[in-house]
Amino acid sequence: MRNKQIVLLLFLFTLIFNFTSIIIAENFMKTEGTNFIDANGKPFFIRAIGLGNWLLPEGYMWGFRGNGDRPRKIEKVIENLIGEKDAADFWIKFRKNYMRESDVKRIKEVGFNTVRVPINWRILMTEDDAADFKEEGFKLLADLTKWCKKHKVYIVWDLHGAPGGQTGTNIDDSEFDKPELFMYEKNMAKTVKLWKEIARRYVNEPIVIAYDLLNEPLPQGKFSKYKKHLLPLYKRITAAIREIDKNHMITIEGANWANDWSMFREPFDSNLFYQFHKYWNDPTLGSIQSYISKGKTYNVPIWLGETGENDNSWYKKTFKMLEDNNVSWAFWPWKKIDATNNPYSVKKPKGWYRIVSHVNSGYKIDKDGAQPIFDELIEYIKIENCIYNKEVIEAIIIKK
Repeated sequence: MRNKQIVLLLFLFTLIFNFTSIIIAENFMKTEGTNFIDANGKPFFIRAIGLGNWLLPEGYMWGFRGNGDRPRKIEKVIENLIGEKDAADFWIKFRKNYMRESDVKRIKEVGFNTVRVPINWRILMTEDDAADFKEEGFKLLADLTKWCKKHKVYIVWDLHGAPGGQTGTNIDDSEFDKPELFMYEKNMAKTVKLWKEIARRYVNEPIVIAYDLLNEPLPQGKFSKYKKHLLPLYKRITAAIREIDKNHMITIEGANWANDWSMFREPFDSNLFYQFHKYWNDPTLGSIQSYISKGKTYNVPIWLGETGENDNSWYKKTFKMLEDNNVSWAFWPWKKIDATNNPYSVKKPKGWYRIVSHVNSGYKIDKDGAQPIFDELIEYIKIENCIYNKEVIEAIIIKK
């Protein structure tokens, strides 16, 4: 009798678990043919904004070159100028103030429905072999998630800087200008470990709609020899995620800044979509037709996961073309220092040229001179102190 009761209890538990899983899965966005489908079963068009410079600062957004072209170099510059303790305090304040609930509220108000969040792995993991998780980093993601849920803005987590670096350039915070993610098993293992942890934390969160496994891997040229490892790594990461999370869509990017899809065929996962990026080339259908065609051939959604850094005339033509052809998109980025071609511009602090000159040409500045400039920057990155470039939004968001 006791054995029968145990069997019955196990059967009921399995039934409840499976039923709960079905209910959970129905709350999530998914792919269906070449479309994205929301929780109500209706087609969904992704209009995203990239949160560049928040969790992975890029030198060009600060006016920096060479010695300040990537996160680890920017960190070193600031530490050398104001000291280790005050530099650590600066970064806490920077990450707290660069993206706040007021940013998410405004993102929704101006017409975006999704944020693509570039992540540097060092925000979430220690750099040693243990690769322990950093709760202070995950709290940043948790806070953003809370705000996005409140304001009904969806999230795509984007691994912009993977362990070792997936591009071998400054944009992934590469330490030695090599794509060491693909060169060393330990880096691939850390990447899998990180994605499993993200999946574990967000498996039941429908405001998160997709995991963007690697940003712009393996630019064409001397690193092309590693391209054969890209698809196997995508499959490895996806398999690890699916051990935990069968709910979320996964997006993978081609090689060569996301645009070489030569390794793509029919999707290897039932909830997968392909991603390309577009900068500076003609704002015409011909510039993206090959991606549209492959999406139809393989019956999979496609997404323009990054575009921007141009002028309003180009934006108007490009985004109208995308909307007319049902190609979801993500604009890059939300804000940066002293810019007119993105939605918000951070005003330059008084004396900012001195910091830029120090980085780019060796201009001498001491802590007493530098500290007030960085303190002022912390205030200026708050959205209420930024300049709203209305014309940019009018060029991006196509009124129906």
